[in-house]
Amino acid sequence: MNSTKQIAKHFRDVHLGGNWTSVNLKDTLAGINWQQATTRIDDLNTIAVLVFHINYYVGVITRVLQGGPLEGNDKLSFNVPPISSEEAWQALVNKAITEAEQMTMLIEKLDDATLQENFTDPKYGSYFRNLLGVTEHTHYHLGQIAILKKIIRNRGMLS
Repeated sequence: MNSTKQIAKHFRDVHLGGNWTSVNLKDTLAGINWQQATTRIDDLNTIAVLVFHINYYVGVITRVLQGGPLEGNDKLSFNVPPISSEEAWQALVNKAITEAEQMTMLIEKLDDATLQENFTDPKYGSYFRNLLGVTEHTHYHLGQIAILKKIIRNRGMLS
C-alpha cells in the first residue's frame, strides 16, 4: 500500500472505524441525541461544538485538495450553528461523516510525491504533515467526545 492510501485509511478509520484504538467518530456519536450533544459540562466544549470543530478543519483541508486556497480561522472553528432539534444534530453528524469520506477519496487520489510538497505555503509544512495532523486532531477531539459522553451517561443524561 502506498503512503497516500495508508494516510487515507488512517483518516477514514478514525471517522468510520477499523483503527488501532477501536474508537471512531461515527460509532462514538451513535446514540447521542441533540440535547446530549449540546449539554455543557462545566466550561468544556459540548459534543456538538467538538464535532463542528473537527469537521471545520476537514473542510479547510478538503478545499485545498480540491485546488482551492487555504482559508481557515481557529476562532471560527468553534462557531457551531445553534442545534435546537434532532434534525439539526443529525445534519451536523451526517455532514462530518460525509465530508470525511469525501476527503478520504481526495487523499487516495494523491500521488506519494505530493506528500513532500508544501501545503500551499512553506510555513504550513508539507501535505504529509497536514494530512497526518488532521487525523491526529480528530483522534484528540474524539477522545474528548468519548469522555464527555461517559460523563453525560454517568450523570443520567444519556440512556
